[in-house]
Amino acid sequence: MTEQAHLKRSLSLTLVTFYGIGTILGAGIYVLIGEVAATSGVFAPFSFLVASFLAMFTAFSYAELSSRFPQSAGEAIYIQEGLQRRTLSILTGLAVVVVGMISSATISKGFVGYLNIFMQMPDWIVITMLVFTLGIIAIWGISESVIIATILTLLEIGGLLLVLWVALPSFSTLPDRLPELVPSFEYSVWQGILLGGFLAFYAFIGFEDMVNVAEEVKQPSKTLPVAIVMALVITAILYFLVSIAAVLVLPINDLAGNEAPLAQVYEHATGSRPVVISLISMFAVINGALIQIIMASRILYGMSRQGWLPSQLGDVNAVTRTPLKATVLVTVVILVLALWLPIVTLAKLTSLITLIIFSAVNLSLWIIKLRQPAPENVRTFPLWIPIAGFFVTIVFILFQLSVGDMT
Repeated sequence: MTEQAHLKRSLSLTLVTFYGIGTILGAGIYVLIGEVAATSGVFAPFSFLVASFLAMFTAFSYAELSSRFPQSAGEAIYIQEGLQRRTLSILTGLAVVVVGMISSATISKGFVGYLNIFMQMPDWIVITMLVFTLGIIAIWGISESVIIATILTLLEIGGLLLVLWVALPSFSTLPDRLPELVPSFEYSVWQGILLGGFLAFYAFIGFEDMVNVAEEVKQPSKTLPVAIVMALVITAILYFLVSIAAVLVLPINDLAGNEAPLAQVYEHATGSRPVVISLISMFAVINGALIQIIMASRILYGMSRQGWLPSQLGDVNAVTRTPLKATVLVTVVILVLALWLPIVTLAKLTSLITLIIFSAVNLSLWIIKLRQPAPENVRTFPLWIPIAGFFVTIVFILFQLSVGDMT
């Protein structure tokens, strides 16, 4: 009887950090600044600060949990360890998978719109070719997949740096415009900022996906906590600077609700067609879809290894050292969703579901730390981190529900 194959530990701190930056950046920042500005106006940069503040508490909780339990199917295992409710753990894991697959399907459909700028092809052909190609890359190997994701991430970062470069002359006006860009203490102003922060939060979703490649990371208990924090800090700085550039370059009426805000910033600043930014946006879309396929397949693999799902989903191919059956299943479901379901923009709904999961993860760490405050060889944070993360997340959820549906 041959020994069962295992996932290959090949991801260094650099690779897993870029994996995290790539999944956080995604395509969100390339489109969400316009939506955030429609809600919070010139105070959009503060909405991104609010969102990063919300995300940071939970990121530290994920960092510690990834050090305590460096396994795939992260959230499901964390909730099982903390709340000890198997059904809740399974539902949480499946919810993360479903959200990831729907997001990937939505992203794949969005790719068609970007491609139409350069060439016209039937939607179903483009979607099928894209999803199958990404599925093959994910099956190929984790090192290969993450290296490709890293290259795409560098392109995304390059696009944001390009926006900052062309907007550089506008930063000279910052001292004069500072009074109008700093919010007052009026409730209505901060209500808009907080609502914008809820939308901006979607641009930070992704750091939680990093824990699901834990079994493919070198020294995960040490590497993952550092990578999670680094990825979030780097993206928060980029978001804040880019959002400032956007409100400095474009009149707020042109920025608010703009579906391609960074392309508009580039065109307004340079007077040239935003071909480069449009191409980079396409790569951002591809990167987001690839990372979601990797994440969802690893959760199915991890839950199978826990005995919570059929054992076949836990099989690892001896050649590629990837969960072949789980990846194929995820790829096929994404293709079906992308081709046959009328998928609408799910940023707000995805954010809300993720916030609920975050609150449960923070609560789990809170309970775990009370039972075992400081185990050996584990990167720990103060008890108030998960407590603050839990209450901040709950308040944010209640605030969103109290103002009703945003359109």
